[in-house]
Amino acid sequence: MHEISVIARGPALRAIREGGVTLHTGEQEIRARPHVVTDDPSSLSPQDLVVVALKAPGLAAIAATLSRLLAPDGRALFVTNGVPWWWHYGIAPEPRHLPLVDPGAALWSAVRPQRALACIVYSANALASPGVVHHSGNDRWLIGAPDASDASGRESVNQAVTAMRGAGLTAEATPNLRREVWRKLVTYSAGNSVSALTRLNFHALGAVPETRAVVAALMRETLAVGAALGHDLRAEIDVEKASRRANTKPDQRPHSMLWDVLTHRPLEVEAGLGQIQAFARDAGVNVPTIDVVVALLRGLDHAGQAERARLR
Repeated sequence: MHEISVIARGPALRAIREGGVTLHTGEQEIRARPHVVTDDPSSLSPQDLVVVALKAPGLAAIAATLSRLLAPDGRALFVTNGVPWWWHYGIAPEPRHLPLVDPGAALWSAVRPQRALACIVYSANALASPGVVHHSGNDRWLIGAPDASDASGRESVNQAVTAMRGAGLTAEATPNLRREVWRKLVTYSAGNSVSALTRLNFHALGAVPETRAVVAALMRETLAVGAALGHDLRAEIDVEKASRRANTKPDQRPHSMLWDVLTHRPLEVEAGLGQIQAFARDAGVNVPTIDVVVALLRGLDHAGQAERARLR
């Protein structure tokens, strides 16, 4: 039996304290009450496993807090989309941090990549209200460690998989974490970026020929960068099929980056496409569509910063 604590803030904190967490999936309603619910991480004892569900732009700011929260042998499981901050650890002769996704090496220095695990999620969920989540499709959770040769990391992965399976999730360990990160990046980065810029949801992106062409170009360029890094998925991913795929529900919820635009939140520009562009520069890969879209997304994010400042 695991004792699960939740760190939350604002309306989510109040709702979970009062009513716990509710998940609607199919015809089921699942309710759970955490062992502790708090907005003060320092009030918790050192943790064996900390599941980090913040989006990439918010990670560096919590690096020191996260480090203090981990037990000496504890691990941080990052459930985050995009290129992960620990990418070079375990594969480079002189591993280094990625400035675009880990400004100031905050995570690299405080959390340290040897204490990181990653979870690649294929699961469609929407927050119906604070503490209430609607699950609408897919249930696959791939967990891995940055350094596949680290025995303690593999053991931590297995423990995390066991815990998540015990909670009813379809979790599995992946021995080739970076390849799976890139597999999701191909569709995630393309679809989210164009959705954020056009405000078109899942259904409409595939239905408009011009936006479909941009999505396909982004996918091809991301595949080319992945191949240059040693993760060639071009024979496994059908770009035309993936870019044409339109959801059969026209009222499908927005992509996550579009939702961030609509709610004036920071965008995952660097983890999503900015770091792919940086990898392309290092590898000498030409990415003209990514170049344009990254510039537009950075402009959009800058506008969002101004809007957030105005609303404060």
